Order: sequence, then C-alpha cells, then structure tokens
Amino acid sequence: MKKLLAEFIGTFWLVLGGCGSAVLAAGIPELGIGFAGVALAFGLTVLTGAYALGHISGAHFNPAVSIGLWMGGRFDSKELPGYIISQVLGGIAGAGVLYLIASGIDGFSLSNGFAANGYGEHSPMGYDMTSALVTEVVMTFMFLIVILGATHKNASPGFAGLAIGLALTLIHLISIPVTNTSVNPARSTSQALFVGDWATGQLWLFWVAPIVGAILAGLVYKFMAPNKD
Repeated sequence: MKKLLAEFIGTFWLVLGGCGSAVLAAGIPELGIGFAGVALAFGLTVLTGAYALGHISGAHFNPAVSIGLWMGGRFDSKELPGYIISQVLGGIAGAGVLYLIASGIDGFSLSNGFAANGYGEHSPMGYDMTSALVTEVVMTFMFLIVILGATHKNASPGFAGLAIGLALTLIHLISIPVTNTSVNPARSTSQALFVGDWATGQLWLFWVAPIVGAILAGLVYKFMAPNKD
C-alpha cells in the first residue's frame, strides 16, 4: 500500500504540475510561460517526484513506464495492476484539483482543451493521426531507454532522477505541437475524462502508442544489456 500511495501521489503531482502549468500559466499575455515552460514543468514534476518518492515505489507515475520496466525485467508483473490503477486514480485526482482551481475565473471552459491530448483538429498544430501515433511511440520508446539506462546498476548513482526529468522535458519540447505530449496513459486519461467528447474518443491512441513504445524499449534494452541489473 505504501508503494501504491507513492504512485498515486507522484502521478497526482505530475498531472497537477504539468497540466496545471499548461492550463493556468502558459497563456498569460506577456507573462505566460509558453510551451517551453510547460515542457520544463513536466520535467520538474518527474525530477522532484523521483527524488521524493523513488525510494518507496520506484517513481514510475506512468502505466507505460511500469509496463516498460516489466518488459525490461525490472518489475514484477504481479505489481502491474495495482501500480496502473494507482497511477490512473492519482492522475484523475490531480485533474480534479486543477479543475477546481481553473474554474475559479470568469471565462473558463473545458472546450479550451484542459491540456488534453489529441490529433487532427485537436492537435495543437493540426498533425494527423499517423503523426501522433509515430510521435507517441517513438517518444515513449526513448523515454524508457533513458529510464532503463539511467537506473542501471552500472549508471552513475544519484543522477537517475535528473536524467529522467530532463528527458521528459526534451520529449515535451519536441512533441507538444503534435499531440500536446502524452507518453503517459494516466496523464491522458485524467484530462480526457474532464473534457469528454473528442478527448475520450481519441484516448485510445494515448494508451496504445505509449504502451507499444514502452514494450519495444524494454525488449531492446534487455537485448543491449542482458545481464541482470
């Protein structure tokens, strides 16, 4: 239960910090943080969460990460269901708190997107489904490669959280214009449940693509570093 609570809190923090920066701070005229600031915010949530909670649960905060670590031989399959459920619930709780905050201003509307992920007309720059699918698979693949490498027994100790947080920042810098960046089914689910309509209709891609990318990364990394680590 301690591990599951840590995953709940960590995913809560990721959604509140990352999506919160997009909803509350990105669009303020002249003072807004822009998409680069949102990218940094997502990276900072993982970085801080990893150092705060990593020693308890491993700081996955993402169903794709848990699946990728399992595929790479780093995580027990028996723990997968509990982790994924905790992550999704934590994300929904983060989105709930964000909704309570964001709705306290005149003119707020969920129709503005609420930082939900999408493709086609719901992509920030209008990228189609194929672009979104490729982006999410490749970005999640690279994210898991970084995670598996940075947490390897032969990696420099103490720097995994920094490497993983910076990787997530870079991923957002690349892919926010395409899909608003998911690489995390829990993060996508939390926002889609509030937006509904098109967001829930497109949610399938933001489960399938990250999981495919994570599985591929686990297999590739296991091939490159076959020794138990």
